[in-house]
Amino acid sequence: MIRNLYYYLVLFATLMMSIGGSVGVFMSVADYVSPSSYYQSFSDYKMMQTKDPSNQTTVTDDQLKKSYDELVVAEKQRIKDNALNGIIKSVGWIVIPLPIFFYFQRQIKRKEQ
Repeated sequence: MIRNLYYYLVLFATLMMSIGGSVGVFMSVADYVSPSSYYQSFSDYKMMQTKDPSNQTTVTDDQLKKSYDELVVAEKQRIKDNALNGIIKSVGWIVIPLPIFFYFQRQIKRKEQ
């Protein structure tokens, strides 16, 4: 009786871990496919650059726009890199508990026979 309860608790825990990993993979894939947009507008960026006291050089609007565009691209790439890292971590939450789940599932089937 207690052994069966233990087996079912392990099955439940490993199943929940795998489901959580699957949700994590889905969310990370969504972040990778469609990264969130950059929140700072060009006018805010321009205002911050012109107020910076360490910035003594005169920068044209074209140079600021180019710098802003590079910043936006770098931020989107960072979000994609984090999403890829999240996918790898979440796959671990699926792959590691699955063999344990299958092992205990076989143990229960043997007991029933």
